[in-house]
Amino acid sequence: MARALELAAMAEEHNEVPVGAVLVHQQEIIGEGFNQVITLNDPSAHAEVQAIRAAGQFLNNYRLVDTTLYVTLEPCAMCAGLITHARVKTLVYGAADPRTGAAGTAVEVLNHAAMNHKVEVITGVLADQSASLLRNFFRRRR
Repeated sequence: MARALELAAMAEEHNEVPVGAVLVHQQEIIGEGFNQVITLNDPSAHAEVQAIRAAGQFLNNYRLVDTTLYVTLEPCAMCAGLITHARVKTLVYGAADPRTGAAGTAVEVLNHAAMNHKVEVITGVLADQSASLLRNFFRRRR
């Protein structure tokens, strides 16, 4: 999660919402990313998407079985769907997102009853640091 926070800070350096993500398999980072929606003019370029894309290339597989995704902010519905389709085993996130969090805070997409793949979810890891990055970023933008 510490690396995800470093990546979130990199996003902020690019004037992006400070969210970072790291995907780990067998104790090795196989993908990482930070928000780049503005930089890439791509609304899908969330940190989770970037990390999962990199991991798929690394493993040469679209299924990311037995992986753990660390992300500084609870994933949105788009990212939650991607996490499920990629078959990520465990999601660890820092700050909850009361407006768009799709791992149970605002809505439940990640482990919706209709989904055939279930993801273990661990919440609140370095939540204060993650939330502080976001709060300070939006405070400066106002």
